[in-house]
Amino acid sequence: MAASNKAAVVLNLVKKITIQFCPFESNTRATREFLFMVGSERVKATNLNCEVVTKVKHDKSDPMVDITFTNGERLVMNGANLSCKEMMNAFQSRLRASDTKEKPAGKI
Repeated sequence: MAASNKAAVVLNLVKKITIQFCPFESNTRATREFLFMVGSERVKATNLNCEVVTKVKHDKSDPMVDITFTNGERLVMNGANLSCKEMMNAFQSRLRASDTKEKPAGKI
């Protein structure tokens, strides 16, 4: 993935990201790429209170990304059937939706 996408990731409305995968399965690439993007030091610096947890399992389970937002909402994605771009798009659109909910209605 391009490094420019990393700069666009902001975790200010995220409380916790849990990423789990079995490294021996062939369907984990997109989930590992997503982890690389949200786990970089630059992205983590956008919210020092956001916890990024990685669970590496050896149980042939599907790769999962579970994101908890500061408003209590959750986004759970099964990485087996999604690309990293699709997961990032879902994450970004949920961030935008959460951001508009937290901002007050239009100013006059």
